[in-house]
Amino acid sequence: MAAVIPAVTKISSRIIRILGCNPGCFTLQGTNTYIVGTGKRRILVDTGDADVPQYINHLKSVLKHENIDLAHIIITHWHHDHIGGLADVLNLKEKTGHAQIWKYPTSEERDLNLKVNIENLKHNQELSVEGATIRIIHTPGHTTDHIALHLLEDNAIFSGDCILGEGTAVFEDLFDYMNSLEAILEQKPLVIYPGHGNVINDPEERIRYYISHRMEREMQILETLNNNRQQAFTEEELVKIIYIDTPVKLHKAAEHSVHLHLQKLKREDKVTNINDRWRLNDNIAF
Repeated sequence: MAAVIPAVTKISSRIIRILGCNPGCFTLQGTNTYIVGTGKRRILVDTGDADVPQYINHLKSVLKHENIDLAHIIITHWHHDHIGGLADVLNLKEKTGHAQIWKYPTSEERDLNLKVNIENLKHNQELSVEGATIRIIHTPGHTTDHIALHLLEDNAIFSGDCILGEGTAVFEDLFDYMNSLEAILEQKPLVIYPGHGNVINDPEERIRYYISHRMEREMQILETLNNNRQQAFTEEELVKIIYIDTPVKLHKAAEHSVHLHLQKLKREDKVTNINDRWRLNDNIAF
């Protein structure tokens, strides 16, 4: 069982974690939000979900007792459990009303109905407050607008939903997601502060596990196609061959995973899809 995350944790002299108080199957114990910096004006990373008074009360209490105003609010991606609480946070006007709000632009047309001005972040952009310099790393895959934040002073990464404190993450695009994992690995972080779950103190080991877990499934798909080069398979047929130890009731979820793997392999010019059936390209040798 994962260690219980307190509502408020002073992780270090420059990081305070405030739990979003929105537990669930996908949010685990809740969304982790972070106040970063050492001076009066600091950065808030993510805002939790909408209509969670318990979270707003904890945030208000921390801002008051630590004598903090927010200079910046950075949203890691558009999912409601990370951006939904923005309006409620901004209602704490004395402490948050003058903050600049930042998010990486999304390629999807989504009406988030936020009615506030949000500045567009850029890859490698830096935002600074006293005691903290944050560099933005665009890490698409979970969503197109997903970012990780590199806290330069501590060589720490705020990973959003790209890497979780427990279990593995879901994603929309596996090709982009794998590249994003490699991009985070290249930073050689000493610690990862995830969007859900506890602090990750073995970043390299965790990231390499994420990568190897996905590559293992990919190899199973490639081997199946390689062993049957004269055939082409539907995604459902591949699931029945590869997921032999998985209960049938979970096969639809497995199909989605196989679909994302095949889309990645297609972008790498390793497989071809004809009439919803997949085969290995002739130029791919094992």
